[in-house]
Amino acid sequence: MKKLIFTLLLSSAVVSGLMAQTEKGNVLWGANVGNIQLDFQKGSTQFGIDLNPKIGYFIQDRLAIGPEVTIGFHTTSGDDIFNYGVGAFGRYYLYKGEAEVSNNSRWFIEANAGINGVNTGGSNTNGLGLGIGPGVAYFLNKNVALEALLKYNFTAGFGNSTTANRLGLGVGFQIYLPGKALRDRLK
Repeated sequence: MKKLIFTLLLSSAVVSGLMAQTEKGNVLWGANVGNIQLDFQKGSTQFGIDLNPKIGYFIQDRLAIGPEVTIGFHTTSGDDIFNYGVGAFGRYYLYKGEAEVSNNSRWFIEANAGINGVNTGGSNTNGLGLGIGPGVAYFLNKNVALEALLKYNFTAGFGNSTTANRLGLGVGFQIYLPGKALRDRLK
């Protein structure tokens, strides 16, 4: 009986701990540091590295918004590609238990909008960038999560090519910092 009670208490502590990261007033900070992309434009599959730092503020439970920056360099058959972007993102975490992978994971949907550019040797597209996709965060502890994000990115605007379409798989980390309300509760 003692083992059952201990297991129930431990389980509830883990679940409440995972809910605490995404409460209103908290902050997430981190980056995707790798990106494998498939390019739908003329040419072939490309490989490269992107750095995508972001800072989000939870405006309500499970919903964070904030600024993000993208800078990347990719190579394909004969062409070097430089991409950049600055804008805002929004991330919505699903309820605990919805399509759950493990007790330490949380699914989310992320969308972004901003000014983006994709410049290659022969063509470029600079203008409005939009993106959306699902992701999963695996919490290593109460404040740090590894994540994977599959995102479709679209850029429309000016240049030799008026649109650029890309599907990217990002892998990175996020640090969840407690807000003032949570710090006050813990005192």
